[in-house]
Amino acid sequence: MSPRGTTAVVGVAESDLGEVPGMSPLDLAGQAAVRALADAGIPKSEVDGLFTASSYYPMSGMDTAEYLGIRPSYVDGSTIGGSSFVSHLLHAAAAIGAGLCTTALIVYGSTQRSDGGRLVSPSKPNPYEAPYRPRYPISMYALAAARHMHEFGTTREQLADVAVAARQWARLNPAAFAREPLTRQDVLSSRMISDPLTALDCCLVTDGGGAVVVTGADRARRSPGRPVFLLGAGEATSHRSISAMPDLTTTAAVDSGARAFRMAGLRPSDVDVVELYDAFTINPVLFLEDLGFCAKGEGGGFVADGRIAPGGALPVNTNGGGLSYCHPGMYGIFSIIEAVRQLRGECGPRQVDGAEVALAHGNGGVLSSQVTALFGTEGTL
Repeated sequence: MSPRGTTAVVGVAESDLGEVPGMSPLDLAGQAAVRALADAGIPKSEVDGLFTASSYYPMSGMDTAEYLGIRPSYVDGSTIGGSSFVSHLLHAAAAIGAGLCTTALIVYGSTQRSDGGRLVSPSKPNPYEAPYRPRYPISMYALAAARHMHEFGTTREQLADVAVAARQWARLNPAAFAREPLTRQDVLSSRMISDPLTALDCCLVTDGGGAVVVTGADRARRSPGRPVFLLGAGEATSHRSISAMPDLTTTAAVDSGARAFRMAGLRPSDVDVVELYDAFTINPVLFLEDLGFCAKGEGGGFVADGRIAPGGALPVNTNGGGLSYCHPGMYGIFSIIEAVRQLRGECGPRQVDGAEVALAHGNGGVLSSQVTALFGTEGTL
C-alpha cells in the first residue's frame, strides 16, 4: 500500500540558530522539539515514535529519548548523513501505517559552530583517497563541480549565482544567519578553498536544531494548524566515497526523485517550491538536473541570472538554504521545515504565492545518499 496522503506534518520548528554558546546538541534538539510540539498542539506524552540522527551521539535514539524524557514504542536512529531526516519522513509514514506508532517526532541538534567549526564524523579516512590529502568534504564536491564544468561548460559565474540567489532569499528571512548583500563578484573573488569552489561557494557553519511532528492523516485534520501531507518519498544511495561515485555529474537523486514522483503521481512541473540541500553551490545544479527540472548538463544555465532567486522562474531554497540561512552539520531537516511553512503560507515576505506542492531534498555524505520528499496541501489529495 502506498503511503501517499496517509500521514501529514502537523508541527515544525527550529531551535535558536547561528551561534548559540553554552548549549549542547541535545539542548538544541530539545528546544526545537518543544517548539514543534507546541506548534502541533500535541503534548510530549503522546510522542511514541522517535526518529533522529547525530554525529555526536552514536546511540542517538537512546540519548535523545532520555534527554526528552520519553519512552517511545518505535525508535529509528538511522544515519545516512544530512539526508537522514528526509529519510525519516518515509520511515515514520511506514511505521504509522503499520501501527507501530501514532505520533512521530523527527529531531536534530548540533553545535558545530560553537565547537570551532569542526566536522564531527565517526568515519575513518579512505585509504585510497587519503594520499591526495583532500579537504573533507569540500574537495569531494569540488571534484564534482570541476567535472561538471569540464563536461558541460558550466561556469564559475553560474555557480556563484546559486549563492547570490540563496542570499537574496535569506535577506527576506529574519532567522537567516547571513543577510548582508552578496554579488556574483563577491563570490568569485572570495578565498579559494578547493578549486573551483571559493569560501562563498560553501555552506555556513552554524549551531542549530530542528524538529518535525508527523501523525496520521485523520488525526492531522483535527490538529489546530494546517496539516501538510506527505505525497511521496524516495531514497537512494550510490556510493560512500567520492572515488567510488559511478558518475561525478549524476547523483542518486535520479532514483530517489523518480520514486518520490511516482508515489506522489506528480511531475516536476507540478512543484511550486523546491528546497534542496545546498552544502555547496554545485549541489542545486546537480539536483535540479537529476530531479528532472532541467536536462542533464543544463543546470548551470537553469540557475543563472536570478532564475531561482525571488521573482525567478522557480523558487529554490526560499529560506536562504545552507548557504545563507543555517547549516549545523546536517541540513536536511531544515528543507522539510521550510517546505511545510511555504505550504502553510507562513513565510511572510518570502512566501511563494499559491504554493500547493513543495519538494524537499536531502543529501548525505559526499553526494552519496539522496532522499526526496513531496508535500501537498489538502487540495492536492
